[in-house]
Amino acid sequence: MYDTNLKKFYIAGSFRYVSLINELSARLESLGFTRTYDWTKNGKADSFEKLSKIANKEYKGIRDCDFLIFLFPGGKGANVEFGIATALKKKIYLLDLTNEIQDFEKTSTFYYLDNVYRFAGNVDDFPKFIEVQEVKVD
Repeated sequence: MYDTNLKKFYIAGSFRYVSLINELSARLESLGFTRTYDWTKNGKADSFEKLSKIANKEYKGIRDCDFLIFLFPGGKGANVEFGIATALKKKIYLLDLTNEIQDFEKTSTFYYLDNVYRFAGNVDDFPKFIEVQEVKVD
């Protein structure tokens, strides 16, 4: 069996979901996963220098993760993070908070890439969904 301590994740989402993001992170960490970077502690940047520092830390967090969690709908930054993870060929777990992903008129083609695992259901069941996918028996 894989050791979940070896699996690292990054969560991309909007600042409006900070409590949910931190709750999901705590639940995943209780399962043995490790968060690569907690951008929720940054607050709002007030200079280009701070934006640059934050951007580099977030990029490193995405680069170093085994999988990315994307809370949909996400803001501008979360969508960029989704794109970076896609370009880096990371596995992406998409939590659809609005059921728009299943609405053909509102969804995006990129949410249907082979590396994207979509989840629309009870938020409480989402960490278990990830655990089942990530913890495999050899």
